This record gives sequence, structure tokens and C-alpha cells, in this order.
Amino acid sequence: MANHKSSVKRIRQTKTKTLHNKYYAKTMRNAVRKFRSTTDKEECVKQLPVIQKMLDKLAKRNIIHKNKAANIKSSLALHVNKLG
Repeated sequence: MANHKSSVKRIRQTKTKTLHNKYYAKTMRNAVRKFRSTTDKEECVKQLPVIQKMLDKLAKRNIIHKNKAANIKSSLALHVNKLG
């Protein structure tokens, strides 16, 4: 158990932030999974900017790494191009 008031507070804050970050990371993973399972090109073209924006925001807030966001965006763009 923590010995200082500040460390107890830090533990509380970390728990809250972890829960918050997990929620947004999981939401992003579900959106990407749903996107990859879509076979309709028009729907994918509409959804691509929305998912890219989500990935950029998560990378900006350090919930996911910026290179991971770039890799996912690249693979999603490839998915759209293959649908032709």
C-alpha cells in the first residue's frame, strides 16, 4: 500500500485515466474491425475519413502510438483500394 497521500491520489488518477484510455482504444479497434469486414466500397469511402480522424486524435493524445495510427490508416486505405 502507498505511504504518501500524493501516491494514493496518483494511483486513483492512474486508474481513472487507464479506464478512459481503454474505452477509446477499444472503440477504435471495434470501428477498424467493422470497417475491415465491410465489402461495400461506397460505405468504406464514407467511413475512411471518420476512422482516420479518430486515429489521429488518439495518437495526438498518446492513447496509441503515432506510428501505429499511421500503419492502421495505411492498411485501411489499401483495403478501400482493393475493393474496386
